[in-house]
Amino acid sequence: MGTLVCQNCNSTIDHFEDEKVTVLYAKCDDCCDHKPKKDA
Repeated sequence: MGTLVCQNCNSTIDHFEDEKVTVLYAKCDDCCDHKPKKDA
């Protein structure tokens, strides 16, 4: 069983099937995509 974890807020994003226990770090939509983009 694998787990996707947000690298910023440490919340669990999803689970996936895997032969061994795995933790992958990604960015979740809740905390990472709401930062304002600065256009020069």
